[in-house]
Amino acid sequence: MNQVDLQDPPTGLEFEFHTLLTPGAINFLVELTCTFDQDVDKILWHRSARKVQLDMTNSYPNYSSENSHIRNDLSWKVSPVPRRLLNRHVDIGDTAPCHTERFHRALLSSAQGIQVDFDDGNCPTYFNQIKGIFNIYQVVYNKVPGIPPLSKAPVLMLRPRAWNMVEHNMLINGREIPGPLFDYGLLMYHAGRQLYESESGPFFYLSKVESFLEARLWNKIFVWTEEKLKLPLGSIKATVLIESVLASFEMEEILYELKDHSAGLNCGIWDYAASFVNKFGHRLEFLLPDRSKYVNMEKRFLKSYMDLLIQTCHRRGALATGGMAALLLPEHRESEQYHSVMATVTRLKLFEIKAGVDGFMVYDVDLVAPMQKLFQEHTEGPNQLHVIPDVCVSQSDLLTMPAGGVTLHGLKYNIAVGIQFIEAWLKGKGWSFISNIIFL
Repeated sequence: MNQVDLQDPPTGLEFEFHTLLTPGAINFLVELTCTFDQDVDKILWHRSARKVQLDMTNSYPNYSSENSHIRNDLSWKVSPVPRRLLNRHVDIGDTAPCHTERFHRALLSSAQGIQVDFDDGNCPTYFNQIKGIFNIYQVVYNKVPGIPPLSKAPVLMLRPRAWNMVEHNMLINGREIPGPLFDYGLLMYHAGRQLYESESGPFFYLSKVESFLEARLWNKIFVWTEEKLKLPLGSIKATVLIESVLASFEMEEILYELKDHSAGLNCGIWDYAASFVNKFGHRLEFLLPDRSKYVNMEKRFLKSYMDLLIQTCHRRGALATGGMAALLLPEHRESEQYHSVMATVTRLKLFEIKAGVDGFMVYDVDLVAPMQKLFQEHTEGPNQLHVIPDVCVSQSDLLTMPAGGVTLHGLKYNIAVGIQFIEAWLKGKGWSFISNIIFL
């Protein structure tokens, strides 16, 4: 008999808590966690061991010779995506569902999808997790006046927390349960079948995946869930966010492990660039220059990463999506600053479109329509699966840092971002605004 210790409901969310954490839901979470918690431990141990191995040997990541048979076998492809995922032009990114007003505004937009975020755009307090999952529950069961039914709203792309996060408020046999299993388990238990029957899911974004072994674990979790909830095999689909330099060398293998459940891969500039700091920050050759001046998708290491992701996905029949435009449009549409922001976002996103992406994200809901128009003007059809970049990306291409230097302005700016972001988290918010840029 498993011992379950569950914290009392967050103040003011007693009804929401008891709606979600029913005896059936708790039992589902217990079974899910007890089935996979040792696998999660192994994933985290593998991450630590990989970091130690790279540090001790002063070596660099590279394509694995052990998995070359997967990369060299051109016969396999991922399963076709459902109808509602064929067009991924513009998703609204980093939308914390606990922020009810923004979540509902996104649902009323013309976006193709919404990244419903329990990770980067969300501060994972107990209050925020319960409120966010309950807000999704309300939308899925069409209980919110004025919000369209699932079949007519943007697709919900649910993003649970990353593997390194834990849920402090639920213990099973004396151990805190993995944060992503808490989020994923409650979402699937309450909304999985409803999403499937409305042809609107269940669809996920998977954060911070570092290796094909982590993709394999997610695939096992999906298969287990489909069997438990009596859903057809392959009904769960997931887009993997390639946010780690280590994962960039294993993109084919990640798709292969998830080929029955894949909705493609996503490339984004800032989390990916930050992974160099995380893995190699102590090595001088990986010192990133001032990011506001010298780091963008046109630089060799990021352009190579994007080209490789698009090539990998499209060769395997998977969709390739780009990162999120973090700039916010100023309120006054006639202002010089408004036109400057619009011009910058348009230039950067057109660069991604011409590279062959099938879609990308914006944070500002007001950018949805202009970016959809940009796709319509420069592409034909719902996606660009036919565009396969003719590139051969080497280890050096992915690991060569851009020229430039550290500047005093960049140092001050980074310190300001860090301080304001910590302040936001202490207030229970997962985002901070500085100079019309969202930081998550």
